[in-house]
Amino acid sequence: MQKNLFFTLLLFFTTFLHSQQVHKKIIKLMGSRFDISVVAEDSIHANIAIKLAIDEISRIEKLISDWDPNSQTSEITRNAGDKPVKVDKELFDLIERSLAISKLTDGAFDISYASMDKIWKFDGSMKEMPSDEEIKAAVSKIGYQNIILNKTNLTVFLKLKGMKIGFGAIGKGYAADKAKSLLISKGVKAGIINASGDMNTWGKQPNGEDWKVAITNPLNKNHAFGIFPISGSAVATSGDYEKFVTFNGKRFSHIIDPRTGYPTSKIISVSVFAPKAELSDALATSVFVMGTEAGLNLINQLKDIECIIIDSEGKIHTSTNININKI
Repeated sequence: MQKNLFFTLLLFFTTFLHSQQVHKKIIKLMGSRFDISVVAEDSIHANIAIKLAIDEISRIEKLISDWDPNSQTSEITRNAGDKPVKVDKELFDLIERSLAISKLTDGAFDISYASMDKIWKFDGSMKEMPSDEEIKAAVSKIGYQNIILNKTNLTVFLKLKGMKIGFGAIGKGYAADKAKSLLISKGVKAGIINASGDMNTWGKQPNGEDWKVAITNPLNKNHAFGIFPISGSAVATSGDYEKFVTFNGKRFSHIIDPRTGYPTSKIISVSVFAPKAELSDALATSVFVMGTEAGLNLINQLKDIECIIIDSEGKIHTSTNININKI
């Protein structure tokens, strides 16, 4: 009797495990590719969950987009130098956290960098280097210290006319976090939100193993140099191997140092592991700008955060507690 019960339970557990599958949808959101994967027992439940994630990401896009004239972010920019703008608490809090990261990184991360998009373009339209004067003029409009928050009134004020804010270095990570939280609240046991390299996970694969992420080898995009297990956490990678321009034989990355107005150099890839995608997204950009030594020094002081840096010579640098399993 007990033996039969054991085999019945074993059969049930095995059937349950195999009934769970990974269902995936690829879609363009926030101007980027999103891969949304959920573990579900059938495509009906999976599609409902994926639709919830898409709707949540789309909602955030409407809130933080700097190209949608109807967004609160665009309203802040329109009123730069004139008056404060009242915003939703969600956007206010995101800006407040962004400023905290700016202070932590001594300005290597700065959401007011967005004025540089008038100077540097990485869509193939640039025909010549911007002049030093143009870059200097754009940098004069950058400075997180000139973003004034009023917590009581939930207002945001850009002190200088011509200032602009944008969430390109933190927005997709934030959206991945919000989509993940929503799906967990709806009972989705496991999945991955991959926002163009800003990856957030929860739960486990149907076979019970942790999710694994492969970090691209920037010197050979068709191969990864390592595979890492991630469980309930996030990883973001910033690299200069997809968006760049070349002038006079010199390559310029799309990642701009907001303090100088010039593209970064000496690093070609940074991957940051953190509890949330928002933080890993922002810190990956920050470390890229700060450079290897300063970047590793920062990461080694932060709890539960690790990083991998590939420099321009192909050398791998890691934070203290990272464990690389090379392929």
